[in-house]
Amino acid sequence: MSFLKRMPFLIAVMAICFSVVSCRNSQVLFQENTSDWERFGDSAWKFSYNELIGIADDSNGFVMTQKTYSDFILQLEFKPDGTINSGVFIRCSNQEINPTDCYEANIWDLHPNQDFRTGAIVLKAVPLAIVETNNKWNTYKIRAEKNHVQVWINGILTADINDDTLTKGYIGLQANGTGEIRFRNVKITSL
Repeated sequence: MSFLKRMPFLIAVMAICFSVVSCRNSQVLFQENTSDWERFGDSAWKFSYNELIGIADDSNGFVMTQKTYSDFILQLEFKPDGTINSGVFIRCSNQEINPTDCYEANIWDLHPNQDFRTGAIVLKAVPLAIVETNNKWNTYKIRAEKNHVQVWINGILTADINDDTLTKGYIGLQANGTGEIRFRNVKITSL
């Protein structure tokens, strides 16, 4: 068989090898009935149809990984109602959430200080673009590599910083104030 006739076969084999290697570096986070994450605080958390739902009733709570991560791409879908104060916390230095010991990619379109609205990295970067996220499914992509952190919502770059403060830590999801936040398809890929 000539090389040109074998070319489609070789391309298919290379594609399969590439997908196996890239899948090996990926992990799904915050799954039901797994013990690799914990709940903290007063907000309620439950699963329904593979969605992790945080419900805050004048409360604050979060879920957090038991493992720390350094360089990665974190991708997830989220659906906030119009009142919830939520966020995705990365590189937390301990199993607590706050914007000084973690990078907080905020989820709160109606934040009283719009510098901290959805898409901001709280205390580090105001949003580069305004993306409305209430009451619909959205995507978050967060890339953290060495001192460079970038955030996209629905494919739109909303934050891009260089900061040496936090290089490794836990990942957390928040439900604060009053309202409901839904998360699904939370996946991390090591870089």
